[in-house]
Amino acid sequence: MTSQLKKETPAQRKSKELPDQPGVYFFKDKSGKIIYVGKAKVLKNRVRSYFTGQPDRPKTAQLIERIWDLEIIITRTEVEALLTEANFIKEFTPKYNIDLRDDKTFPYIRITKESFPQVYVTRTVVKDGSVYYGPYTNVKYLRSALQVIKRIFTIRSCRYRLDAKTVESKKIDLCLDYHIKKCDGPCQALVDETNYDEMIKRVEDFLKGRTEKVEAHLENQMKKASSNLAFEDATRYRDRLLVVQNYVSNQRLKTSDFEDRDVIGLVRQDALATATMIRIRGGKLIGKEHFKFKNIDDDENGEIISRLIMSLYEQGMTIPGEIIVPVELADKEVIETWLSEIRGLKTKLKVPEIGEKKSLLELAERNAELSLKEWALQQTQKVDIVPKMIRMLQDDLQLPGPPRRIDGFDISHLGGTETVASMVCFIDGRAKPSEYRKFKVKTVEGIDDFASMREVVARRYKRVKEENLPTPDLILIDGGKGQLSAALTALHEVDMAHIPILGLAKRLEEVFIPGHSEALLIGKSSPSLILLRRLRDEAHRFAVTFQRKRRKTTTLTSVLDTIPGVGKNRVKSLMKAFGSVAKIKKAEIHQIADVGGISIKLAQNILDHLNGKNSEIKN
Repeated sequence: MTSQLKKETPAQRKSKELPDQPGVYFFKDKSGKIIYVGKAKVLKNRVRSYFTGQPDRPKTAQLIERIWDLEIIITRTEVEALLTEANFIKEFTPKYNIDLRDDKTFPYIRITKESFPQVYVTRTVVKDGSVYYGPYTNVKYLRSALQVIKRIFTIRSCRYRLDAKTVESKKIDLCLDYHIKKCDGPCQALVDETNYDEMIKRVEDFLKGRTEKVEAHLENQMKKASSNLAFEDATRYRDRLLVVQNYVSNQRLKTSDFEDRDVIGLVRQDALATATMIRIRGGKLIGKEHFKFKNIDDDENGEIISRLIMSLYEQGMTIPGEIIVPVELADKEVIETWLSEIRGLKTKLKVPEIGEKKSLLELAERNAELSLKEWALQQTQKVDIVPKMIRMLQDDLQLPGPPRRIDGFDISHLGGTETVASMVCFIDGRAKPSEYRKFKVKTVEGIDDFASMREVVARRYKRVKEENLPTPDLILIDGGKGQLSAALTALHEVDMAHIPILGLAKRLEEVFIPGHSEALLIGKSSPSLILLRRLRDEAHRFAVTFQRKRRKTTTLTSVLDTIPGVGKNRVKSLMKAFGSVAKIKKAEIHQIADVGGISIKLAQNILDHLNGKNSEIKN
C-alpha cells in the first residue's frame, strides 16, 4: 500500500477531488507540457475513468503512461465546455488530440460590418460582426466565385473606412473602378447606403446558392433599362445575367427538396484521414471542400467528425438546417444545441441509411477517398525524397550502405590564434542542430589545420567509442587531401577507421576519398554534391560563428587579465556572474565580492582599474 501511494501522480491525486460539474480538463506530462485537452459533462467521472480499469485503445494507453499532472476549468454548461475544449485544442495543439491540418489557414470570403461593406478574401476571422463564407480549401473554386461576384456586383474595391463624415467631406477621389462602371462611387455619396446594402444582400444570396434571386433582379433591371431606352445599361445587365447563368449551369448536382445542407464524408488509412464536405444551398451544390487529419491512430470516426464540425462552424462558417454525417456522434445533442444557438434556428445532425441523402453521403465519401489517395501519395514522396538523395550519394561514393547520418568538420582560427573546430550533423539529408558540437583546439600552436583536424577528429570518435554514441555512416572533412589524411590518421588512432570518410576541397569543389590520388568525378549539379556542399557550408558557418564568439569574449576579458590578483579562474567566474566587462564596471563592490575567491579589497581594485580605463571597455 505504501509503494502504491508513492507512485501516485499529482493527476491521480487531483482526480479524486474533482467536482460533479461540466468542464474542460488538461493532462500534462512531467515537463508541464499539455498533452491532451478534453471536455466532460461531469468532470469527476470522466477524468477518474482514465485511472481505473484497462484502457480500451492503444493511443489512450500511451496517453495514460505520460499523464503526470492535471488542471481543470469548470464551465456552466456542456455547450460551453465544448467550445472551450475546441479553443484550447486550437491554441495548444496537444500531442494526443486529433490534428486537423491547416485549419487556421483556410481562406474565407469576408463581408465587413461597416457602412458600404467590403467583400474580399481573408484567412483571419475577426469577430466584429463581419459575415464570413467558407472556409474554402478549393482555392480555384474560391477565385471563381469571387470573380463572378466582381463581375455582377458593383462592390467597392478600396479599403477606406467610409463613415458618414468621410463620405460628406468628399476628400477621397473617385478611382478607375467608378469610371469603368465597376463601382457606384460610395466614397463620393453617389450611391446611398440603403441601395448599397440591398446589393450586399444579393451578394449573400449568391454565396448561399440562392442564385435565382440574383437572376431575377438582373433580369428585372435589364428590362427596366431597356424600356427606358438605356440600352448600354441593359446590355451590361444582360452580360451579368449571362455570367450568373453560366456559373449556375456548372453546378450539375441538384437535389429534389431544395434544402440547405452540408454533407460530410470521411475516409481513413492508417494514421491519416480526409473528410470531404459538400455544401448544398437551395438544392444546388455550391462548394466542395477537403480536410486532412493526422495523428488519428485509433480515434473513433465520430471524434474526428466532431473535431471538424467544431473547427469549421466555430470560425464563422454559415450553418445550414441539416448536416449529414457518416456516423452517430457521442456528443450529438450538445453539438446540435450549440449549432442551433449560433444559427438562431434548429440544426440537426443526421446519419442517412437510404435514399437521396445516402447517395449524397456516398458521393462525399468517394471524393474523400480520392483526396486521401492523393495525400497519402504526397506523404510517401515527402518521405522518399531525402532517401533518394542519400542513395545517389551512396552510389556516387560507392559506399557499402546509405549515409543516413553524416558528420561534417571544419577548422577556424584568426591568424593561428583562438583555433576552434565545428562538427555538424545531417540525418537523412537534413541538419540536426541538437547533434552539433564545438571544439577548442588544445594541443596545436599557430597555423596548422592538419594537426588541428587530427586532434578534433580523434577526440570526437574516442568519445563516440567510449560512450557508445551514434556512429556516422559518413564523415565529411572541409578540405583537400591534407586535411583528409590527418583525419584518417586520427580514426586509425582510435580504431574507428572503418567509418567512410571524404574531403571536400573549396577551390574546385573536388571530392577526395582515401586511397585515390585524383578527385572523384561528380557532376557540379548532382544532388550528391549539392548535399555535400550544404553540409560543408554549414560546418564552416558553425565554426566561424564559434570562433568570432571566442574572439569577442577574449577581447572583452583582456582588460581583466591586466588587473593584479585577477587570474584566469577569477576572470571566468566574473564573466560567468556578470556576462560582460561593462556590467562588472557598473556593479557594487559587494556584488563583485560575492563572486567566489574575491575579497572586498580586490573588488575595490577591480572597480578602480576598470573606471580608470574606460576607453578599453566594450559592451
